[in-house]
Amino acid sequence: MRTRSIFLWMCAGAATALTFSSCSLFKKKYEKSAVTGWDYNNPKWGGFYVAKNKEQQTGPGLVFVQGGTFTMGATEQDVMYQWNNIPRRVTVSSFYIDETEVANVHYREYLYWLSRVFGQTYPQVYQKALPDTLVWRSELAYNEPLVEYYFRHPAYNYYPVVGVSWEQASDFCKWRSDRVNEKLLIDAGILSMQDIDNEQADNVFTTGAYLAGLYEGTPGKMANSRKSPYRNPDGTPRNITFEDGILLPNYRLPTEAEWEYAALAYIGENPNPSRKEGKRGEELIMNREVYPWSINPTGLRDQRRGNFEGQFLANFKRGLGDNMGIAGGLNDRASIPAPVKSFYPNAFGIYNMAGNVSEWVEDVYRQLTPLDADGFNYFRGNVFMDVYRNAQGEFEKDSLGRLKKIVEPDSIAAKRLNYQRADVRDYLDGDSLSGVTYGYGITSLINNETRVIKGGSWNDLPYWLSPGTRRYMQQNMSSNTVGFRCAMDRVGSQEGNGFRTGNYFRQPRQKR
Repeated sequence: MRTRSIFLWMCAGAATALTFSSCSLFKKKYEKSAVTGWDYNNPKWGGFYVAKNKEQQTGPGLVFVQGGTFTMGATEQDVMYQWNNIPRRVTVSSFYIDETEVANVHYREYLYWLSRVFGQTYPQVYQKALPDTLVWRSELAYNEPLVEYYFRHPAYNYYPVVGVSWEQASDFCKWRSDRVNEKLLIDAGILSMQDIDNEQADNVFTTGAYLAGLYEGTPGKMANSRKSPYRNPDGTPRNITFEDGILLPNYRLPTEAEWEYAALAYIGENPNPSRKEGKRGEELIMNREVYPWSINPTGLRDQRRGNFEGQFLANFKRGLGDNMGIAGGLNDRASIPAPVKSFYPNAFGIYNMAGNVSEWVEDVYRQLTPLDADGFNYFRGNVFMDVYRNAQGEFEKDSLGRLKKIVEPDSIAAKRLNYQRADVRDYLDGDSLSGVTYGYGITSLINNETRVIKGGSWNDLPYWLSPGTRRYMQQNMSSNTVGFRCAMDRVGSQEGNGFRTGNYFRQPRQKR
């Protein structure tokens, strides 16, 4: 009897040990803080959520541009005698840029959305966004068919949109940012698809308003799931933040330095570019390119043997009165802008960085900015903003659903070491420190609303095809030769996804 009891006791002990072993085996392991030892993502320890290392996904329509240093400015003789593109060595951080120019069909999608959401409540929003089709008119040319059909007819769907001002292009970038981030949240199950059908002017999704908690959206399946990592410690759904790694940075116009760097695409000149983690290519540029294509960077024609030999690599005007050549042997096969994926892309895979249409960039124009601007992320045009708060300290939305922002008061900026004013568009060139004044409309055509235009167009001579050339126009004006493309900041590794930042060496073995 005693032997049987001992046997049962031993069996019970073994079962208990097996149970504890199983519990420890299936116990969830949490990442721990290296500074406090507390668990991340553990609701019992406060629920501080840390997303796993997520790399930035490439937004719709974008290509990755690996940053670096290059000589910005003129690569040919300054035949215009403007001295506004003096060569300067600068460094550009990695970023994303549109593979093509924004096309008519893309802009019509934008207009359709504005009409659907704001058409009844704020029709002026739609009217303000319409491109100016009258830019095609000329006193001594018959261009009325282009006035009527270029923007609307489906034959021109994928031709670059023109007649768009800098202000309209900037508004398009903001709209695009919100629509892309809204879809990312829907795809992740955070928001419901039914919100799209119910979009109204008083509750439209914008990224800023959502992050501030001012957007009243319908939670999706993942938001309501108990397994969702995006929940408060009490189990209720919470809004996504940038720390979750789902939302993308905003689309915007590229800076002048970014545009020129992307156009030249010197990565194509590197004889042995890095392709793997831990491998490094040669820090070498073979020569300075005049034009933004790798086939013949100092000429206008394809040099490769075969059917394309001798064909033009861009859409431009060969000479006065010659926009496309002779019938039966058209040189660039386009009398006006051509489809956005025509002609040969550069080494980054970007189309029409010379010819087709010139493009707006973010920068405010000054003749001597190349001498004044920083050597790192060169840019003129900063107006530093703060998020507006009312008397109760709460955020507010404007009539378009965007988070209200105000220019940072100079009284706050003056206390800083790195800048003393919020609006620095005229810094060192037009402000009180420089002693320079621009009498716009009297002695000058330059002011703080004058924006830079880059790249030659379908109606330009070859001189303007060089990426280093610069022109300008008022930000509320438009032309039949000027379009635009969008850009986006790159976060994380400067070499791209799959690469780490910095050099990593094998840790040396310490002596005892």
